[in-house]
Parts: sequence; C-alpha cells; structure tokens
Amino acid sequence: MSSKTQPKMVLPREAYQALPPGERYTPVVPNESEMPELTPRSLLVGVAVGILFGAANAYLGLKVGLTVSASIPAAVIGVAVFRALRQGSLLETNMVQTIGSTGESLAAGVIFTLPVLYLWGETPGFWPIFPLSLLGGLLGVLFMIPLRRFLIVQEHGRLTYPEGTACAEILVASQAGGPQAKLLFSGLGVGALYSALERFGRLWPAEPDVAIAQAGFRTSIGASVTPELLGVGYIIGPAIAAVILAGGAIGWLVIMPLIYLFGSGVPTPIPPETVARIADMDSFSIWSRYIRYIGAGAVAFGGLFSLVKSAPTLWESVRLTAIALKQRSTQQAERADRDLPLSLVAASLIVIGLLVAFLPLRTGGAGPLGLLAGLAVVVFSFFFVTVSSRIVGIIGSSSNPISGMTIVTVLICALLFGSAYSLQEAKVAVLTIGALVCIAAANAGDTSQDLKTGFLIGASPRNQQIGEIVGVVTTGLVMSAVLELFRADIVSGAFKAPQANLIRLVIDGVLGGNLPWGLVLVGAALAACVEMMRLPTLAFAVGLYLPIHLSIPIMVGGLIRLAVETWSPPRSLERRREAGVLYASGLIAGAALLGVAGAAIAFFNLPFAQAEPVNPAQWQVAAIAFTLLSASLLWVISRSPRRRK
Repeated sequence: MSSKTQPKMVLPREAYQALPPGERYTPVVPNESEMPELTPRSLLVGVAVGILFGAANAYLGLKVGLTVSASIPAAVIGVAVFRALRQGSLLETNMVQTIGSTGESLAAGVIFTLPVLYLWGETPGFWPIFPLSLLGGLLGVLFMIPLRRFLIVQEHGRLTYPEGTACAEILVASQAGGPQAKLLFSGLGVGALYSALERFGRLWPAEPDVAIAQAGFRTSIGASVTPELLGVGYIIGPAIAAVILAGGAIGWLVIMPLIYLFGSGVPTPIPPETVARIADMDSFSIWSRYIRYIGAGAVAFGGLFSLVKSAPTLWESVRLTAIALKQRSTQQAERADRDLPLSLVAASLIVIGLLVAFLPLRTGGAGPLGLLAGLAVVVFSFFFVTVSSRIVGIIGSSSNPISGMTIVTVLICALLFGSAYSLQEAKVAVLTIGALVCIAAANAGDTSQDLKTGFLIGASPRNQQIGEIVGVVTTGLVMSAVLELFRADIVSGAFKAPQANLIRLVIDGVLGGNLPWGLVLVGAALAACVEMMRLPTLAFAVGLYLPIHLSIPIMVGGLIRLAVETWSPPRSLERRREAGVLYASGLIAGAALLGVAGAAIAFFNLPFAQAEPVNPAQWQVAAIAFTLLSASLLWVISRSPRRRK
C-alpha cells in the first residue's frame, strides 16, 4: 500500500477477538502507510485538552472522590478542532486523546494522595507537588514500555482493554463523520452557565439541606444540585448510582438517627469527639466525627478486598511478564511496533530512583528520603503498574483498585520506615512513597488503554509514549497550581477528598496510634456484608463515606440513564446512550471549569468571592433549576442526530 492510499475507516472484526497462532492483527492504518501523527498541532491541542480535563478531574475528585475518563471527550475535541482547521489525520486525533487523557489519570493519582500534606498542616507548593507528579507519572509510562508488547500485542483478544477499544471505535467513527463534538460542547456550555448562575449570580443554593427531627428520628436530607454530579450519575449508570445512594442512605438514614437516639441523652462528649455533646451537634458534625470513620473503614476494606480478589491475576501478570521480557526479540520493529529504546527506559528508571532517594522530605530542608526508599518506590511501582495494566485490560479502568494498592504500599512502608525518621517526617516519607506508587499505577492504567487504542488503529507506540511523557510534564506543572487554588476547601472540609482523607487516617493510625478503630471496623464489617451480597463494595463504601447530599443527584443522573435504556427503541439505544455520555462529560467539564475559576477568584480575593451567601429558603428555586438541567440532558438525548455513514 502506498503512503498516499487512504485506509478504510472501519475497525476490523479481529479487533475484538483473539487471533490464531502465528496470525498478526492488521490495524486500520497499516504499517506501510504513513500518516501525520506527532505534529505540533496535535501536541498543542493534546496539551490543552490534558490541562482542561486534568483540572476538571482534580476538582471533581476532591469534591466527591470520583473521576471520569477523558479519552473519548479528548478524542471528540481533537476531531472538532481539526475539522475547524480543515486538517488533521486519524493518528493526530489519537495523539490528542493520548496526551489529553494523561491529564485525567495523573490528576486522579495526585488528588488521591498529595492533599494529605495540607491536612497535616504542611505548606507544599510547586515543590514538592510538581516533582512528585512528574516522577510518579513517568514511572507509569516508562514501565509500560517494556510491558506493551506482551500485555497489548501478545494478549490481544484476551485482555480487551474496554475503554481503549471503545475509544478506537469513536476515533474511527468520528473520522468517518459525526456530530459528537456539538453534544460535548453544548454540555460544557450548559454546565458552565448553570454553575455561573449558582456560584456568581447566587440565584439558588448549591446544596440545600432540610433538618428532620420527628418522633425521635433525627437527621437531615438534601442534595448537591450541580451539573457535575448529574453527569457522573449518567455516565456510571443506574446500578452503580443506586449502590452509592444505598451507602449514603445507610449513613444518614440509619446510622445517624441511631447515634442521635442513643447519644443525645449522654451529658458528655463521646469519643472521638472531645468537645460537643451529641445532642448539640448538627448532622454534618455527626458525619464528620463518626460516620466518616465508618465510611473510611468501608473504603479501606473495599480497596484491600478488591486487591485480594485480583491476587491470582496479579501473580500471573508478574510471572508471564517476566517470561515475556526474557524472550523479547531484539530485531528492528516496524513503524506500528516500535517503542522507545529499552536502554533509554532503563537509564531513566535508574535516574528516577536516585532522584526519589535524594528528594528532601519537607520544604523546610529536612534530610532526603534515602536510597532504600527510592528502591521501594521503583519496586512497588513496577509491581503495581503490571497489576494495574492487566486489571484494566480485563475489567476496565473504573474498577482499577488504585486505593487498595496505595493502602498496601503505605501500610508496608509505615512498617519499614516508621522508625527511621521522626514522627512527622515518617508520615511525609510514607505518604511520598505511596503517592508516587499511586500516581504511577493510575497513569499506567490510562497508558495501557491509550496503547491499546493505538494498537487497534495503527499508531506508532514510540510517538504515543513521547505524547504520554509530554502530557505528564504539562499536567504535572498545572497540578501544583490547581491544588493551591483548592487548599482552603480541602483544609476546611468543603471538599471531602475521600481518598486523601483515607490515606491520612491509615498513616496516622499506624504511626500515631490515634485511629478510632471501633468505628473503622464497623465500616469494614458493613462492607463485608455488601461483598457477601455480591454488590459493588467500593461504590457502597464511597456512598457511605460521602454525605447523602452528593449521592442523590448522582442517582438522578443514573435514573435518566435508566429511562433512556428502557424506553429507547433498540436501533437507537446505542446512539442515544453515547449522546448522553458526551453531553454529560460536557456538563462535568463546564462545571469544573467554573469551579476552578471560582477557586481562583477566592484565592486572589476578588470581589465575587465576597458575595453574600444565598438564603437557604431558596431551595425550591434550586430544585426547579436542577429539574431544568436534568430535562436538558433528556432533551439532548431524545433529539440526538444519527451518525453519518
């Protein structure tokens, strides 16, 4: 095939099935076909998209502990931009989503761990947040380079990498023609407008709450009526949304009334609370001092148990990968099978290990982590990068037990290094190691999906790996600024940051011995009961940890998804579901951008930040506004145009 021959824009049937021994997969863009890929415009657009979705996912993850995949929205934005420019190839669009999705995964690893520094009263800024983001992200990318040929190529058909395969379909369909970009940008505009009216216009409260105290039953109920939570609910679907709501209902409609019922007559504070009596505490105080620890126990059990269930996969992954690396061919690879040189990868990993070893523990000039800690980071990262890639290849990125891997890492490192430093320095050292491993594992899951997409459409792995590194560097630069903007919300508890709070509780509990183990074990027991019922344990645990106010709008989004799947004709179901996902992604991105803007306004003490709070009686207006927002999602789905063939 000549370099000028246009490949047929159809994902072949072999993309979904294992091939007979000796047969090779033929991608959409064959090896002998040349096509623009790693170009200045693809780098520029990819970096912009990575920063956009990195900031959006940092906002969403800190607020409710959930992140959403950026691969498909990034691909759609790339298609839209290149069409507006009247240029841009399939492989350039893939490069945009490769770089853009790196922002989402890096943000997830960062916000799950590094906010703990703020909660401990530390004052991190650009240093050490950027170095940790950079080194952790690079570990995730670099370890996937020698693993790619085995996990992505040789295991094709057995490891499906669902998000990577879906993104390949979207890229091919978008190149063939389609209006997906309008849906995404419409959602972004509506989400931003809604958030602007609520945040800056103060037309309705973001989180109306109604206290309930009848016949000895005391609690409160409300909803955080925001576009991002509606979008999250639609994307995750009704089943997971219902389990999240069930966790919130157990916390606020069962445990909280029982705490009030049995504790209101006690004249003294009940630990872990040391000042206020239960009778004098409001519902959010009860959540903060009691239910949050129960939820933390549930999340810890869910993360660890998911890791235990993955143990056979984990062991098999490491064993087969070691065998594959020994048998790796040294012959010159073709364009679509060419990686960055292994010599460069090995040298880079050695440099990263040494940099980690000599990282100062604290900004104030404390001593370095040490060579043993640097070695631990490299070893744990390789182990969990392998596990992460194989797990997302089987069940997708949404079920990747990153929190469980991080908890295991910090527990082991707390035992190994707890006595090597003073108490506060030991906490920072254990967190540093855990953060690097968490970021590496999160980024490896996304890198695996991106490499799978590239394998299916015929991208150059070497160029994709360069793109991943560019995404890590640029998003890492932004993360320090984003976390600084949200510092006050993290410290005050306005942003729940469930994973970061859980990591803090684990480290404090092991090193300081101040964890209320009774409440934690109650949460673990509840999660075990949910596991026995074969329900998604981590979804229940997150719902139990978070206030019910966040679960309700997520459930509304899930119910809209249920209505679409129930009432849509079979021939239009897939089209409508996809339209909803794109519009919902836009809602999340638009609201998150306004959240970042609002944080910047507050950070710089601009006039908008001093606006008077809204009257709580306006919850009726909030209900009407959220109903109209939900109706816009339904309307867009019902009128979504057909794909052009």
